[in-house]
Amino acid sequence: MPINKNAQIRYNTLDRCFRNTGRMYFIDDLIIECNKSLSELDPNTSGIRKRQVFDDIKFMESEAGYGIELDRNKEGRRTYYRYSNTKFSISNQPINEKEASQLKSALTVLGRFEGMPQFEWVRELKTKLSSTFSMEDQDQVISFDNNSDYTGIIFLEKLFDAVTNKRVIEIEYTPFGSTETKCFVLHPYYLKQYNNRWFLLGKDERFSSLTTLPLDRMRHVKEVDQTYIPNVDVNFLDYFYDIVGVTRTNEESQLIEFCVINERADYVRTKPIHGTQKEKYTNEKGTVFSIDVIPNKELETQLFSFGDALTVLSPKSFRNQMNERVKKLYEAYQL
Repeated sequence: MPINKNAQIRYNTLDRCFRNTGRMYFIDDLIIECNKSLSELDPNTSGIRKRQVFDDIKFMESEAGYGIELDRNKEGRRTYYRYSNTKFSISNQPINEKEASQLKSALTVLGRFEGMPQFEWVRELKTKLSSTFSMEDQDQVISFDNNSDYTGIIFLEKLFDAVTNKRVIEIEYTPFGSTETKCFVLHPYYLKQYNNRWFLLGKDERFSSLTTLPLDRMRHVKEVDQTYIPNVDVNFLDYFYDIVGVTRTNEESQLIEFCVINERADYVRTKPIHGTQKEKYTNEKGTVFSIDVIPNKELETQLFSFGDALTVLSPKSFRNQMNERVKKLYEAYQL
């Protein structure tokens, strides 16, 4: 069934008219009723014409639609429309084949989580849809960046369960470059994927700010019997709004301007570095963009990925910070 909102409103309106035994609905009446329903959604709608109603009826009678059984009764020279069984309604119908196909496609996208017990229902539902509607499995036609060898993935299911069920957990954690194992007792709030790595954010009662732990540095995770402290302070959409990646410092956001050579400018236009990105101007040196963010290591890495095709212009403090990294990079390449 089409997912167009206006189409669904028309189908529901026609369904109501076809069930009504107290009135005869001729084609002009059906047009009026449909337009009345559409105008409730959008007062500025131009409405529909007779051909659209005939097309809607044809679709509703089809197997791709709802398979309705509709009587066409004569009243003089005119024809009125009514269900053969007036107890029938499209709202009582199971999903049709087209809806099932669309649902299965959506489940195929969710299939990237297959193998995780929490998402076993994805595979089961796909199998049931295939059996019920005699669908053949199709070749995969979409893929996502996904590192199946990512070390921390083994903890994802347990952490997902802890977040959704509000369980306190104890995490043994070893920072990169260290052999010392640290222990965190965390009230887990949020899982975030960035650059093919997963991060857990939650509250450690020893600290005032949120604790962020990458899964690939975890060594052991277990639930502990403690009272869970719910998240009442952090809206994570706001939390990540003015940063790149997952690292949030106590600094204020800054307007950062950078110049990209014109040969690479389209890459930045079509895939913005951040949601606040704006294009300022273009000259012979390149195109200048701006973003309003809190500087962090992930931003630096993102900007450095363009090599000499991108230059930070301002603010001066951040430009100097980038310059120091350039110097260290230069020294590292000296023989």
